[in-house]
Amino acid sequence: MTYSIAEAKDRLQELIDRALKGETVVITRDGLPAVELKPAPKPQEPRRGKIDIEWLKARRVGRKLNVDAGTAVSHMRDEDEARFDRLS
Repeated sequence: MTYSIAEAKDRLQELIDRALKGETVVITRDGLPAVELKPAPKPQEPRRGKIDIEWLKARRVGRKLNVDAGTAVSHMRDEDEARFDRLS
């Protein structure tokens, strides 16, 4: 169906419902088609679970850490400070 901007403004909720049901809804400006209402694509559901862990493991770069993340970050910070001290 085709609606003018004024009609669409007054009936927007109805037109959205029609578009969501698959009906073609065209809004015109000065008698010419301007836009078409259609459902937005459904967002992809985030992947979770074992598959994601396996995907991450397969793409991991570098070495495995034998310490927790906090300790690893502390070591990296200390290494950076030592390098900076040598350059000063």
